[in-house]
Amino acid sequence: MVGGLSVLGRLKGAAGVLALSAGMVMTPAHAADQEILNSSYDIARELFSDYNELFSEHWQEESGKTIEIKQSHGGSSKQAQAIIQGLRADVVTYNQVTDVDILHERGNLIPENWRERLPNASSPYYSTMAFLVRKGNPKNIKNWDDLAREGVTSVLPNPKTSGNGRYTYLAALGYAQKTFEGDEAKIDEFLKTVLSNVAVFDTGGRGATTTFVEREIGDVLLTFESEVNNIVAQYPEGGYEVVVPKVSFLAEMPVTWIDRNIERNGTEAVSKAYLEYLYSEEAQRLIAGFFYRVHNETVSEEFADKFPEVELVSIEEIAGDWENAMKVHFASGGKLDQLQRR
Repeated sequence: MVGGLSVLGRLKGAAGVLALSAGMVMTPAHAADQEILNSSYDIARELFSDYNELFSEHWQEESGKTIEIKQSHGGSSKQAQAIIQGLRADVVTYNQVTDVDILHERGNLIPENWRERLPNASSPYYSTMAFLVRKGNPKNIKNWDDLAREGVTSVLPNPKTSGNGRYTYLAALGYAQKTFEGDEAKIDEFLKTVLSNVAVFDTGGRGATTTFVEREIGDVLLTFESEVNNIVAQYPEGGYEVVVPKVSFLAEMPVTWIDRNIERNGTEAVSKAYLEYLYSEEAQRLIAGFFYRVHNETVSEEFADKFPEVELVSIEEIAGDWENAMKVHFASGGKLDQLQRR
């Protein structure tokens, strides 16, 4: 239970008011003293629906003012591009560092050192990649190497448009690097086979979930650990099973306020408070209830049985840094494009 509702109740309740495609939602509906816009990644809809209620209560107690929080959801890269093109979001809560970095590099909307402004490199929670398989796990999918087997089809977000998809690609790369001890030919062959077994590349994480669950395509859904657990809770009749590989990628969830926009919007104090409160014990407990891993030690211990032990490999270990990863793997003509050529 979180906020008085089960995960199943939260997701089903949200489904009535939230579109599965990128869009705007607002909580609460009545007129408020202040208003901010949070630009966020695709599968964070339900989390921030609950968090916005929690923060609204906190902010009213703290400041005496009511707050209306608007949400814009979609693939994080597309969300970032929308801000560069003029979307006046006050804060961003994304699932990849590069989608925040670009707000400085291409829009000069935030300072270069934005990661130094909040704890844990401005990542209040984190996750990893996991597999969702069908009832009874008929294809016996247990690890990354199973994704390269003949007859196994997968569904995942497109790494070109989704931070979620890039994390999955990098997690598979990290596994291959360890397994094949740096043999580039074997690593490339493994990744090429895994990618060739993808039945659908959706633009975002929630689209991939819809493809796997509603359209019943694929043997395995590759997405965040948080998403697969929430799907199991939402669809108990489906008999889905969660598989967390022993080695996976450290998926940080970076946040920042947009300096240029909060100055123009007059929302500096509330925007900063909105992100700072994500680190509070109450908010960390809410976040953990959505199956995200948190930094707060007290909360982490409370939810320890929900998260299996896994070796989390960082971007530095796999690709040096995000700048290099984007250039080598995800840029036009990069490794991803090369591996997908038929």
